[in-house]
Amino acid sequence: MLDDISGIMDWQGVDSAHHLHPFSDHKSLHAGKVRIITAADGVFLTDSDGNRILDGMSGLWCVNVGYGQQSLVDAAAAQMRTLPFYNTFFKTSTPPVIELSQRLARLTPAGLNHVFFACSGSEAVDSALRMVRVFWQTKGLPEKRIILGREYGYHGSTTLGASAGGMVDMHRQAGRMPDFDHVMPPYWYGYGGQMGSEEFGLYAAKQLAERIAALGAHNIAAFIAEPIQGAGGVIIPPETYWPEIQRICRAHDILIIADEVICGFGRTGHMFGSDRFGIEPDLMTMAKGISSGYIPLSAVMVGDRVAETLINDTGEFYHGFTYSGHPVACAVALANLDLIEEQGLVARAAEMGALLRAKLDEALGDHPLVGEIRNEGLIGAIELTSDKRNRAFFDKRGRVGTICRDFCFGNNLVMRAVRDSMVFAPPLIISADEIDEMVGKVKKSIDQTYDVVKHEMS
Repeated sequence: MLDDISGIMDWQGVDSAHHLHPFSDHKSLHAGKVRIITAADGVFLTDSDGNRILDGMSGLWCVNVGYGQQSLVDAAAAQMRTLPFYNTFFKTSTPPVIELSQRLARLTPAGLNHVFFACSGSEAVDSALRMVRVFWQTKGLPEKRIILGREYGYHGSTTLGASAGGMVDMHRQAGRMPDFDHVMPPYWYGYGGQMGSEEFGLYAAKQLAERIAALGAHNIAAFIAEPIQGAGGVIIPPETYWPEIQRICRAHDILIIADEVICGFGRTGHMFGSDRFGIEPDLMTMAKGISSGYIPLSAVMVGDRVAETLINDTGEFYHGFTYSGHPVACAVALANLDLIEEQGLVARAAEMGALLRAKLDEALGDHPLVGEIRNEGLIGAIELTSDKRNRAFFDKRGRVGTICRDFCFGNNLVMRAVRDSMVFAPPLIISADEIDEMVGKVKKSIDQTYDVVKHEMS
């Protein structure tokens, strides 16, 4: 029993002996030491050595309201005492599910009036993909099956989600299902060449039109994309990109799935990334910030066109999960939405995001290792470059980012490396003083990284 274990070496030894971590090289992981997180409050974590760590990633992009929010704990406890669980199969529902469904329909973009619940972003994506294929099948167009995604897109790690995403390492390891295809992302820093940002946005959108022409619009069910590509390196599209993407999809009768798992619930300084970019999705997947990670929950918002067909014409929809609409998770989500509204966290994310950007520009704008700083609200990235003037990458992509990430961890700051981009997404409750602390730790870590790699730079 773990109750009998004392001391951090025991915790680490038991973890190594029995725990398979997600997205980990286990041999490398076991050669080092796992950090044991024991507590959290506000924007800070505490580990078993007593270190106080600034969480610049909100867990995994999810703890939007910060740690230690008692109202969410109370909501879970109250619901557990009243009704800890019942399913939503067999013509039943529960009050938290009904109330949350209505709340989400009011919060999301116009026309998204129906909700399907699951537990994770991956499950939400799987559900959305099933829905669009069933929709077209019901419409008498079963050949419309292809799902178009983007390179560096991330839509979860289930088989369908990984196939829809554009992470080549996942495809190489486990393969990719048929009827999935990908187009280039709107990654100006990496692919823009000599084009200005607005010109490049149109160019990137044009690649979707060309792929549709090659595959045939009559074969394509949907285009799935994050408003901002989070796990792909916080790729923020030019202003010209999404309007043209939307025009192309509408012209060819291709459904749009906005994956809001990372962008949703205030992260971008808007309630949803779709609000920021004027996207009018047919379906919207969400998770993470819906409960601020306090308990697993996800959802698919389904637009009226798709929902009415599923309701009126499909018959039984053979899909669902034991925990679809778990009453405790829905109660926590309602308390989480209350907190976001009461504390004005959407506006706060915009305000603190602007402050963080200004502080990063001041501290790192002229740094020889920093090629670009980009953000929307409290999601952003610092692109590390071997040649600032020419936007050049290091030869072995990801090595320098890993060096910087390790320095961050050593400086008690959690940031994530995606290739050689250092990405950040702190809790929306972060204060001005905490931003100063975060920027100080970022600069120290990048300075330390520069000392290691400067001999490789142009």
